[in-house]
Amino acid sequence: MYNLHRFREFFPEEAIAMKLREIMTKNVVRIRPDEPVAVAARALAQYNIGALPVCGYDGRLRGLVTDRDIVTRCLAAGRNPGSTTVAEVMTGRIVAGRPDMETSAAAELMGKEQVRRLPVLENGRLCGMVSLGDLAGQAETSPEAGDALTEISGNLSRRG
Repeated sequence: MYNLHRFREFFPEEAIAMKLREIMTKNVVRIRPDEPVAVAARALAQYNIGALPVCGYDGRLRGLVTDRDIVTRCLAAGRNPGSTTVAEVMTGRIVAGRPDMETSAAAELMGKEQVRRLPVLENGRLCGMVSLGDLAGQAETSPEAGDALTEISGNLSRRG
């Protein structure tokens, strides 16, 4: 049987381009668009995460809801988190990767698009999630992930 880890012992890391499928979180906590924001907030706290993919009953990704979305679009706007739906506050613009995407390309995309989390889609359905932290933990993409974080952080400081 082919063993990728054994193969890497004999060949330089640069010779083997890592794919998102190798590092992505596969069992992703998700929420439906018709759920109340309060449910999303509790899930974010329970799982200690900053974003939830929003998927329809068909498994297709509709958007992401972040802790920031909840604060700025619900709480700060004076809306009731118990009666406001996730669809009303989620970020609908989706930047996504594919399982066969190289990790270096994902890090570059995340920096360019100013996102810290990248949903991974296969046939339009969510199959995983990758964060900048996941990429930074890989020797191959650590410099690109650092550059992406610098771009994102630099953009945030210019806004303030």
